[in-house]
Amino acid sequence: MFVDNNIISYFIYKFIKVIIMNVIFSDFIQSFEKTLQSVFHEKADINTLSLERGIPPQILKEIMDNAPLSVAIPESYGGRGGKVKECLSILSAASYESLPLSLTFGINIALFLEPVAKYANELVKGDIFKRFLEKQNMGGLMITEPNYGSDALNMQTYNTKQGNTYHIKGTKHWQGLTGMADYWLITSRQKNDSGLLGRDIDFFICDESQESQKVIVEELFDNLGLYMIPYGRNILDLKIDEKYKLQPESTGIKMMLDILHRSRMQFPGMGMGFLKRMLDEALDHCKNRIVGGKNLLALDQVQYQISRIQSAFTICSAMCFTSSSKSGVENNLSLDNVEANSMKTVVTDLMQEAAQTVTQLFGAQGFRISNIAGRGIVDSRPFQIFEGSNEMLYTQISESIIKLMKRKKELNLFQFLKGFDLTAKSAAYFKNEINFILDINLSQRKLVDLGKALGRIVSVGFVIDMGESGFRKDLIDNCIATLQQDISNLINSFNFGNKIKDIEDYQEGSSWLQFV
Repeated sequence: MFVDNNIISYFIYKFIKVIIMNVIFSDFIQSFEKTLQSVFHEKADINTLSLERGIPPQILKEIMDNAPLSVAIPESYGGRGGKVKECLSILSAASYESLPLSLTFGINIALFLEPVAKYANELVKGDIFKRFLEKQNMGGLMITEPNYGSDALNMQTYNTKQGNTYHIKGTKHWQGLTGMADYWLITSRQKNDSGLLGRDIDFFICDESQESQKVIVEELFDNLGLYMIPYGRNILDLKIDEKYKLQPESTGIKMMLDILHRSRMQFPGMGMGFLKRMLDEALDHCKNRIVGGKNLLALDQVQYQISRIQSAFTICSAMCFTSSSKSGVENNLSLDNVEANSMKTVVTDLMQEAAQTVTQLFGAQGFRISNIAGRGIVDSRPFQIFEGSNEMLYTQISESIIKLMKRKKELNLFQFLKGFDLTAKSAAYFKNEINFILDINLSQRKLVDLGKALGRIVSVGFVIDMGESGFRKDLIDNCIATLQQDISNLINSFNFGNKIKDIEDYQEGSSWLQFV
C-alpha cells in the first residue's frame, strides 16, 4: 500500500499547527527554557559550545523541535500569530543562556519572517512558513556589501528583469547565518538599459533549495565572538521569479526603514535575557566571594556597580514593554527613527557596560572566554556596530531632533523636549541640564554627544510609562536617578569646547627616551 507523501506532509503540518496554537504561551516559553537548560547544561556544556564555530546539529535540532520561530508566523499559516511580546520573550529566554543563539532567532524573526509576513506575495508565504514549522528552516537578510557598509543606498548589487524572472548579481558580506540559512531576503537596485542603477531598493526572497538560487560562500570570516553564528562573503548570481519580490507599501527605501526600525525596536528582547544573566551572575558572585572577612556586596563601590546593572535591566524591561505595543507588523515604523535608534543604541551600550562590569567583579576568573562575563564582552560588542554603528545612529537621533526643532521654530532644548511625544514625561527631570538654546550647527562629535543624551532622555520616558503600569517602584526610582547622573555627565561633555584633532605626523619629537 502506497501513501502520498504530500498527504502525510499535510497532516504533519496540521498536527504541528494544532499543538502550537493550543499551548498557552506561559507553558510554551517554560518548555523552551527547560530545553535550553537541558541542552546547554546537562547534555552539553554551554561554555565549551561557545568556543566552537557553529551550533552542533543535534543541539540545534533539539532546540528547534520546540518551534521557537512559530512566534513570528501568522496564525493563518500555523504559527502563534506574530505577537511582539512572544517574540521578545523567545529572544530573552535564549539570550539568558546564549547571546549568539538569541541573535540567530533575532535575525530569523525581525529580518526575515516579519518582513515576509508583511510584504511577501500571498502566493509564496504558505510554503515558506510551512518549511519553517516542519523542517526547521532558517532565513536571513543580505544588505551589507564590501565598500558599502552603512551606505546601503549606494549598494552595487543589481537586478534586471527578463520576462517573469529577475536576474540578481553582486557581492554581500557580514551576513549572519552565512552558509547556514535556507532562505535569504536579498536587497538590490534595478539596472536600466543604460547600465545605471536606480535609486530605490528592491527586496527578493531567495530559496537556497532552488538550483538557480544557490548563494556561493566565497569566504567564512573568523569573527571575534558570536562563534555560533557563521559570517562571510557571499557571491550572488541568482534567478528569482517575480512573485518572490517583496511588495512595498510605497517605496523600497521606506520598506527597508520599516524593517530595520522594527528590528532595532526588538533589540531589547535580545538584551533582556543577557542583562538579567549579568545581574544574576553579579549578585551570586558578590554574595559568595569573601574578601577581608566580608562578601563583596559589603563594599560601597560594588553596590554602585550592581545598581547600574539593575538600572540597565530596568531600562531594557521598559523598552520591551514599549516595543510590545508598537513594533508589530501592523504598524509602519519607517518614520520612527528616533524611537528605534534610541532603543538600539542605549540597550547595546548597556549590554557592553554590564559585561565589562561583571568581568571586573569576577576578577581573574572573568578573564576567560569560557566565563559568561568575559565571553559576554566579545559577544555583546558587535551589537554596538551592526545594523548601524551606535555613533552613526546617535548622530541620526540628533539630526532628527534638530530638524524637528527648526520646523517648530523652537531652539530651546528643554522647551522642545517637554512638548515632544517621546520626551514629554521625562524632560522635566533634566530641566537644569537641558534648558539652553541649542546651536544647530554642530560638529559630528557634538551630534554624537547630544544623541547619547537624547537617547537616554527618551529611555526615561519608556521607564516612566512602565512604572505607571505597576512595575516595582524602587527599581524605577533607582533607574531614573542613574539616568539623571548619566545625562548630566553627557550634557557636560556636550557643552565642553572640545576641538581636539588628531596629529598625523606625530613621530617627530615624540619619543620620551630622547628626553631622559
